[in-house]
Amino acid sequence: MTNQINNPQTRQWQEMSQRHHLAPFSDYKQLHEKGPRIITKAKGVHLWDSEGNKILDGMAGLWCIAVGYGREELVEAASRQMRELPFYNTFFQTAHPPVLELAKTIAEITPPGLNHVFFTGSGSEGNDTMLRLVRHYWACKGQPEKKVVIARVNGYHGSTVAGASLGGMKYMHEQGDLPIPGIVHIPQPYWFGEGGDMSPEEFGIWAADQLEKKILEVGEDKVAAFIAEPIQGAGGVIIPPDSYWPRIREILAKYDILFVADEVICGFGRTGEWFGSDYYGNRPDLMTIAKGLTSGYVPMGGLVVSDKVFEVINEGGDFNHGFTYSGHPVAAAVALENIRILREEKIVERVRTETAPYLQARLRELTDHPLVGEVRGVGMLGAIELVKDKATRKRYPEELAVGMICRGHCFDNGLVMRAVGDTMIIAPPLVITREEIDELVTKARLCLDLTLREIQG
Repeated sequence: MTNQINNPQTRQWQEMSQRHHLAPFSDYKQLHEKGPRIITKAKGVHLWDSEGNKILDGMAGLWCIAVGYGREELVEAASRQMRELPFYNTFFQTAHPPVLELAKTIAEITPPGLNHVFFTGSGSEGNDTMLRLVRHYWACKGQPEKKVVIARVNGYHGSTVAGASLGGMKYMHEQGDLPIPGIVHIPQPYWFGEGGDMSPEEFGIWAADQLEKKILEVGEDKVAAFIAEPIQGAGGVIIPPDSYWPRIREILAKYDILFVADEVICGFGRTGEWFGSDYYGNRPDLMTIAKGLTSGYVPMGGLVVSDKVFEVINEGGDFNHGFTYSGHPVAAAVALENIRILREEKIVERVRTETAPYLQARLRELTDHPLVGEVRGVGMLGAIELVKDKATRKRYPEELAVGMICRGHCFDNGLVMRAVGDTMIIAPPLVITREEIDELVTKARLCLDLTLREIQG
C-alpha cells in the first residue's frame, strides 16, 4: 500500500474536503495539507479506499459495525420502512410500530429490570438525556438538590456540551469552558498507566474507593448519579482490575444515588455478552446505548431506564426533552433487523466461546515484541501498550508520538488500528473469522516492527 495518488478522483474528493468539509476531531490545517483517505466501499470486515487499497477494519468503523459490512438484510429493512413510513415523530401522543417493537426487543436483551427506552440519534444525545432525566427523577422525588453526577477521568461520554462535560477528557474540556456545573470526576482504574507500585488488585480497590470519597466530599444529598463505561473505550480500552467492579457495587449499595452504565461501546455483544454490565455482573439503573444497536448502518442511540426510575418519572408529569428523530422509524427497523441477526446467527455466543478467546490468545503473542509493555483485552476489544522499557512501563517522550507513528504504518499496510496516546487499540466487527484474526495480528506485528525501526533511526 502506498500514499501515492493515482486516481484523479481521489484528488477531486480531497479538494472538496479542503474547501467544504469540517471533519470531527481534526486539526484542519494538518488535514488540509495531507488530505483525507477516501473510503469508497466495504464488505465483511474489509474496507477499500479510492486508490483500490484493501484495509482490514480493526475498529469496526468507530466501534459500531457488529454484523459486518454489506449485510443486505439491513439494507432491505431500511428500504421497506422508507416505502411504508419514512418518518414520523414520536411527540404529541403518537408512535409507530417499529419504535414500539424495538423498545420491546431491547427490553428482552438488557439486564433484568431495564424495560423502558428513550430513543435518541446518538450516544452523545443518550447521555444528554441521562443528565436531564436523572435530575428530573430526583426532582420528582422531592430532592431537586441532588444534581451532581460523578464521572471518571479519561472516560468518554460523547462530544455534546453535556456529553463532553461528563467525559473526563481534559483536551475536550479546554475548548468550550467545560465541564458545565454539577459534574465532577474521579480517577480512572488504569493500572498499567497509573497503578505505580500497587498490585492490580490493590489499585482496583483504591480506584473504586475514590467514588466513596467523592460522594462524601460532595455530600450524598447532592449526588444524583455515578456514570461509567464498563470498559473505557476511547480512553484506551481501560479494563479495570478484577477487584474494581465488586468494590464499586459495594459502595453503590451504601448510598442513595443512581448508577448509569454507558454501554455505547460495550453494548450489543462487544464483550462476548450482550452488555458489558452482563459481563461484570453490574445492575445499572440506566444504560446509554448506540453504535452496535444498528451496526452503524444508520444513526441511533438511546437511554434504557429501569423500572425503579420509570415508576417515579411516570408520576412526574411532562419530561420536557426530546429530539425530532427520537425513535426514527427507519433507524428502528434497521435496529430490529440487526438484533434479529445477532440473535439468530448466535453472533454474541460465537464471540464469547470461539472468536474472542482466539483473538485474545493471538493478541497476547505480541507481548514478546520489544515495543510492547502489555496486551489486554476482553471479547472483541484489545489494547497494546507501546513502551520504551517493559520492566518499568516507561514511555517514549510524548513529542515522539510513537502511537501515531504506528497508526500511520498500520494504515499504510492495510490495517485500521487506533492510537490513544501510545496505546494501540482494536475493536473489529463481531463477525471477524479466525483467518481474519490471523491477518489482523500478522499485520499488527509488521507495523510494530516498522514503528520500532523508525524510532530507532
